[in-house]
Amino acid sequence: MSRVTLSGWGRTSRSVATVEDVSSESEIAAVLSSSRANIARGLGRSYGDAAQLSGGTVLRSRMGDVGSIDDQGVVTVGAGASLDELLTVCIPQGWFLPVTPGTRQVTVGGAIAADVHGKNHHVDGSFSRHVREMRIVTPSGVATISPERDGELFWATMGGMGLTGIVTTVTLALLKIETDQVLVDTQRFSNLDEVMSEMTGGDENFRYSVAWVDCMTRGANLGRAVLTRGEHARANDVENVSLHAPAPAKLKVPFDAPNGLLNAVTVRAFNEAWFRSSPRMQLAKPESIASFFHPLDGIRDWNRLYGRRGFVQYQFCVPESSSETVRVAIEHLSSSRVASFLAVLKRFGPSSPGPLSFPMPGWTLALDLPIGPASLPGLLDDLDEMVWSSGGRVYLAKDARLSPEKMRAMYPRLDDFLEIKNRVDPEHVMTSDLARRLDLVGA
Repeated sequence: MSRVTLSGWGRTSRSVATVEDVSSESEIAAVLSSSRANIARGLGRSYGDAAQLSGGTVLRSRMGDVGSIDDQGVVTVGAGASLDELLTVCIPQGWFLPVTPGTRQVTVGGAIAADVHGKNHHVDGSFSRHVREMRIVTPSGVATISPERDGELFWATMGGMGLTGIVTTVTLALLKIETDQVLVDTQRFSNLDEVMSEMTGGDENFRYSVAWVDCMTRGANLGRAVLTRGEHARANDVENVSLHAPAPAKLKVPFDAPNGLLNAVTVRAFNEAWFRSSPRMQLAKPESIASFFHPLDGIRDWNRLYGRRGFVQYQFCVPESSSETVRVAIEHLSSSRVASFLAVLKRFGPSSPGPLSFPMPGWTLALDLPIGPASLPGLLDDLDEMVWSSGGRVYLAKDARLSPEKMRAMYPRLDDFLEIKNRVDPEHVMTSDLARRLDLVGA
């Protein structure tokens, strides 16, 4: 047990908490009964303040065993295991994660808390869709839950940002693969309208789809983009068949970059080089699982490139009927001159039943915005207003500054979540800096 200063991956809004490692359900239950304020923390990859708790107790699970995989691809794994550790076991046996976010350096418990999504949401939904059951320690006791067994608590936990209790083990259905490679199509588009039209008409033909968007361009080239779409390569698609787990990162950012290094000038230059170096059209190029799904995992501590002040990742989704909001948001970014080093556009399929789960059918745009420009706070407030008025919402796993009023407007099933939370946590001992900021502690 120790007092530690914690922050999210964006390195903003730091706070000090007591951190305690736990290795069993009985240890977790003992902490929850003795501490008045608790939250779980995995590998700290939520960008804002979801996995920290000023003055409270932050629990880190050491329950990370990966069980045997049956012939249907079902595995039971400790919630403290990382997706990287799970992939190390499952890929050599011919299995892959049914859903993976942009990094494998998150825990299984964290993937549930954020109900993570990937490049295949339009086909396979979010992480919760593939969970068969899980064990959870709530302040009211230990339970095994599933969509059929206390489904209300199960779905409240999916995307519930850890506020219903501490997940300990998860039974998950994996995806069968024949190789460790992906066949990738790449296309370059001169503006946002072109790439969105192509995604609308063609994404259904691919399991995976994502577009990099240049938010520094204006006029006829507003939102020029590089679209990559792919499918898992079969054994007869590649010359050398292998099933190797991703290798550890070989590069590391050794120190904080100077504040302001990623600014409008440097990001514009990077975007120009990236766009020009991308092929106009390239079909079925084999890529490794690591390079296609988790390119940034090849560099440890890459968040230090944003300097000591850190950055905000702002991710929103809007329904199909409000697709114009994506264009308006990029116009605001371009005209404000706030640099977005990484802008990622994807399509979402149907929502999950979780009251706080993020995805909805339509579009999602994720933006990395360095802290520093004086116009940034006002820009983010404007984006909140646009997203809310379009029937959309922001992703809590990325959020660091949303207001409770906008939270309630964006998540109309918030009261359903709070009712379930109050049932299993009547004394409101499960909380976090995010929960306090957004008034999610309980009533």
